[in-house]
Amino acid sequence: MQNLNPCNPRPHLLSANSVVHALSELEPTTRSPSEIWRLLTERFVVDLDTVAKVLPSAEPETMWLPART
Repeated sequence: MQNLNPCNPRPHLLSANSVVHALSELEPTTRSPSEIWRLLTERFVVDLDTVAKVLPSAEPETMWLPART
């Protein structure tokens, strides 16, 4: 994502501790995981692998096949 103001660089979040700290500040103001991702990438330069490890993954609901009779 392009930085809107190149004279004002975004902080880097490269460790799990820094990502957790940023998330603790963002989570009270966000409504969905996608909004958290958007705010993180707009406000910070982040290591996406670290963010993926810290944020819980959204698992799809299990769909069971009907039993054979």
